[in-house]
Amino acid sequence: MDAIRILIADDHPLFRDGLRSLIGSLPGAEIVGEADTGSAAIELSAQHQPDVVVMDIHMPGINGIEATRRIVADSPHIGVLVLTMFEDDESVFAAMRAGARGYLLKGSSRRELLRAVEAVADGDAIFSPAIAGRIRDFFAGQVGTASRAIFPELTDRERQILDLIAKGEANPVIARHLSISEKTVRNNVSNIFSKLQVADRAQAIVRARQAGMG
Repeated sequence: MDAIRILIADDHPLFRDGLRSLIGSLPGAEIVGEADTGSAAIELSAQHQPDVVVMDIHMPGINGIEATRRIVADSPHIGVLVLTMFEDDESVFAAMRAGARGYLLKGSSRRELLRAVEAVADGDAIFSPAIAGRIRDFFAGQVGTASRAIFPELTDRERQILDLIAKGEANPVIARHLSISEKTVRNNVSNIFSKLQVADRAQAIVRARQAGMG
């Protein structure tokens, strides 16, 4: 296995020391440089062409988001792993738009960090569990918004059930998934058929999947 060449970008010397020691314990890892500003991260990335840049967001001058954007634009093969204290939606999605392949929170376990470095070096995308859940919820909300626009006549509960029907789930499974009775599921299914003007489950599935559900 080739060595993983890593650049550390963080403006706190003690934190960089800890990262250097931790990442240095990864077999085959090679620390090729350290940056304490966004500008230095950009310059050192261009100079050393590392496999992975471990990037903090909050740094003097050019922040980690803009530094990530410039690094990825100039050298798309470089994987940026954001390692930060910020877990707000704005920071997470700004990093993703900038081209970061990973997003971990400071305080992640040693194992999580080393696994993330290896994954990003391999070209994979990786996020800490809390961040992955936030991304999943965001896109689930986007789907929900789209389905409301397509089927405005349905209630939120009916849309939930229709989505599960579109996935091929039977009424007992839907009842367990939503923690409701099978009778409630049957009543909602009947309402869905009536509102969508479909005769049976098969037609409802076709309508739902055409709308992107399931």
